[in-house]
Amino acid sequence: MEPFTLPHRPASAFLRRWLTSGLLLLVAVLFILASNALDGAPGVALSAWLHPPAWAPWWAAPWRMLANALPGLVLGLMLVALTRRVLLSFALALAGESVLYGINALKMAHLGAPLVVADFRMLGQMGEGGGGLLGGYLPHTPGPYLLMAAALLVLIALARYEPALLARRARGRLLLGVPALAVLVSMLAGLPAWSMIYSRTGLGMQPWSAKATTRQAGLVGSLMLFRLQYGKDQEKPDINTALSMMAQYLPAMQREQSARAAGDVHGKPDIVVILSESFFDPTILEGYPPGTDFMPNLHRLARHGTSGQMHVPTFGGGTIRTEFEVLTGLPLRYFPNLQFPYLQIHQRTIPGLVRLLKAHGYETLAVHGNDPGFWNRTSAFRALGFDRFVAQGDFPAGDALRDGKYMSDKAFTDALLRQLPENGPPRFVLGISIEAHGPYSSDYGIDTQLRDAIPVPARVTGQAKIELQNYIYHMRHADQQLGRLVDTLARRRRPTLVVFFGDHLPSLVPAFQQAGFRNGQDFLVQTVPYLVLDTSRLHTTRPARANVAAWELPGMILARTGMDDPYFALTRQVAPVLATLTRAPDAPAAQTSPAQSKLDDGLRQVARLRLQGRLERLWPQATAMAASRTDPTAAMDPGAHDHAHSGP
Repeated sequence: MEPFTLPHRPASAFLRRWLTSGLLLLVAVLFILASNALDGAPGVALSAWLHPPAWAPWWAAPWRMLANALPGLVLGLMLVALTRRVLLSFALALAGESVLYGINALKMAHLGAPLVVADFRMLGQMGEGGGGLLGGYLPHTPGPYLLMAAALLVLIALARYEPALLARRARGRLLLGVPALAVLVSMLAGLPAWSMIYSRTGLGMQPWSAKATTRQAGLVGSLMLFRLQYGKDQEKPDINTALSMMAQYLPAMQREQSARAAGDVHGKPDIVVILSESFFDPTILEGYPPGTDFMPNLHRLARHGTSGQMHVPTFGGGTIRTEFEVLTGLPLRYFPNLQFPYLQIHQRTIPGLVRLLKAHGYETLAVHGNDPGFWNRTSAFRALGFDRFVAQGDFPAGDALRDGKYMSDKAFTDALLRQLPENGPPRFVLGISIEAHGPYSSDYGIDTQLRDAIPVPARVTGQAKIELQNYIYHMRHADQQLGRLVDTLARRRRPTLVVFFGDHLPSLVPAFQQAGFRNGQDFLVQTVPYLVLDTSRLHTTRPARANVAAWELPGMILARTGMDDPYFALTRQVAPVLATLTRAPDAPAAQTSPAQSKLDDGLRQVARLRLQGRLERLWPQATAMAASRTDPTAAMDPGAHDHAHSGP
């Protein structure tokens, strides 16, 4: 349609500019209100402006509302310059925000946490198996899709019938569009100047919690805050603090090494590490009667090894966070920018357990029944030191069987066993299962009669009950295959060290909220079971119990072999005090004693140096410092210990 114009009178150009400016201002204000209403966070609600708390300045709420809507507002202005239509442009900007808020709502529903900046890295995984996996979490009811169709019709109608506000060749289009584009690009790039608007104090940022920050500053405001505050890791390791800690614990490390040399340890057994997708014990939920057992094989095998609960750095997803800690021994708490380490670390070599074992003559390989490119594992495993990666496409056609939506744990276990010959050099095999992966809302062809017979707590009802039953249906298969794997390996002549653990709790937030947990704690701080056993000593080893952290496992593995590394030896010394501090990113912060905080800071500096490849050269200097010290480890705060051992 032709642009709307006023009659050509002396004052018409002046009046036209004022009318255009006034219309843009009115629509901008309405957009800010609509955008924050769509957000729904208490801190950016209209009521926060109209009824501010007595302690807050009157401008705090409108400032948060403006900051939360600003990127969308700038996008709308840029679109006005492109389309020349005001309503269409801001409707498009609001539609884009609606998609963002919809995705955020899905993540909140399944994982109990809002979108964070690192989540946008998943866009690059859509063609690597991520599209199919994440697509399973989309709504299964027609309502949202009907709403999107209606919104599309409105956009089409506006594009067809709304009069153009600006002339096609108007200079104002350039004056509006170019600055708007520049502003938007600078926001996305995270230019430091934006910290004047997105300031931690002004918007009420709580750096330990994306959820709390989102409730205060809105989703977009929170994303901008974290983008600006943590866009670049500027913290440098404190070498003096690291050296002091290394020197402090070297005497204890040397005593442990001497004791191991005099003890009975296998030199180079095969090592099989099983990361079992979403594996946890459902009976930690309130409402299960005593004696309910969904993992009898793990309990049977625990009588012949070391087992307990493991603190993991994620909830409901983000498998690679736990995986990374287990393979490297590096607590991700010390690297707040590394939400998804395989997508964010671009080093050619990553120090850890795999490279150490490879240096001692091990063949190293990983087995996973999914797309090898998902989570960037192909490149990450190469950097970690794996020789081979056996993924979904490498499974024999007749054995790549699914149970539900994903590769069955039976097919996965078959693939593992094929990688463990009786002869040849020792092997380290990392197995990553996937059968019990969510979403749990659909049946995907399983035996629904068997599923419906699975007991759940009485307070878990409706869709939450079905999801919990679907999950337990699959996790029991993981327990069955664990028993089969260990029983098969125990019949071999070659000794095998088996390590089994869950990577995180499943994304069953409604069921967890309905039932609650027997320990009374939040679902974000719950632990998963783990097991370490030697197949050659099933009938001679007394059981031991110890609660650990995921980053502690590499040191535990090496302690049962004839190999070691100073960093992993150090983690064995300090882990009893620090294990409980490992939690999901948005979990409530753990309370720490002064002794824990000091120790935690020391390991933080050591871990940062380790990832940067600068730690090894410091050990001789630490050894020299230790020569003039006494060992203070006996003075550690006993109240901080989470490890509880029994057995020899």
